[in-house]
Amino acid sequence: MANGNTSPSRLGQVNAAGDANALFLKVFSGEILTTFEETNIMKDLHMVRTIQNGKSAQFPATGIAEAKYHTAGENIADSGNNYLSAIKHAERVISIDDVLISSTFIANIDELKNHYDVRSIYAKELGKALAKRFDIATMKTLAAAARSSATVSGGESGTILGSSTSMFGGASATAGELIDALYAVAESLDSKDVSDEGRYAILSPADYYTLITADSSAVELSPASNRDVGGVGNIATGTISKVAGINLYKSNHLSSIAVADASQDQDDDNGNNDVFGANGTGYNADLSAVKILAGTKDAIGTVKLLDLATESEYQIERQGTLFVAKYAMGHGVLRPECAVEVR
Repeated sequence: MANGNTSPSRLGQVNAAGDANALFLKVFSGEILTTFEETNIMKDLHMVRTIQNGKSAQFPATGIAEAKYHTAGENIADSGNNYLSAIKHAERVISIDDVLISSTFIANIDELKNHYDVRSIYAKELGKALAKRFDIATMKTLAAAARSSATVSGGESGTILGSSTSMFGGASATAGELIDALYAVAESLDSKDVSDEGRYAILSPADYYTLITADSSAVELSPASNRDVGGVGNIATGTISKVAGINLYKSNHLSSIAVADASQDQDDDNGNNDVFGANGTGYNADLSAVKILAGTKDAIGTVKLLDLATESEYQIERQGTLFVAKYAMGHGVLRPECAVEVR
């Protein structure tokens, strides 16, 4: 006589055998990777180097050469004639911070009782948490670059605009003030012979949308959007790509850098990546006045030892599954002249 049991189709098993959650875990991992890519804006805006082992990476830097008119008959190789350029060299070393993790635990009984899938939801949240921390740490490093002295002796330092007085008339900037500030950023980079290629600026969402619409009416285009005066914005899609040749990005994380995070000074205990030097701790400093961060890809760098990875384990003694997303990276200043902070 049949005992009433049945053979269920286990959606998480591979070929109806083994771990009943095997396929679910792959979906979880994929959600984290996708979310990290979608929510992170700084990843492609600076230099990233991957190392296979070790604790740090070296970024060499060189100075500039000079030119001089030659007098017939003089020996170019004679140092006394000052034809030879003594090109200076220096380096920046970026170390790996401790492993950054985002994790959650799902009780087996709760997952059984629940009527909708939570793994994909939790995966997105873990990915967003890591992306946010990456963005904040690299934005803080960009601010540190703007406040840093030259890498090579005799070179250019970073730029702070509005250091003595604000460049804006009030807490809320007007479209005209923002445009003026972005042109000042471009002028600063030009004055330091920074390449036009790949220039970018990061604004808060409020300032970004102010650039699209005029200050008096939401339906009136600002000069940055009006194609009749050379604007490249689109009021229909709510986007604006460039001002003064600078690619524009919006991020809520810009306001988050003003908040000191005790966990972001942990690396300083090892003497690593104290990006603000004596004026801060680790990735923390007084960034409350930052309005816009701008630069090029050469301004800062990231050293990656462990790329975004996921782990999961069903724990019998706890009757649930532990999920961990993690990476091991470090961030540092490379070329300060390529970074601008607007206050």
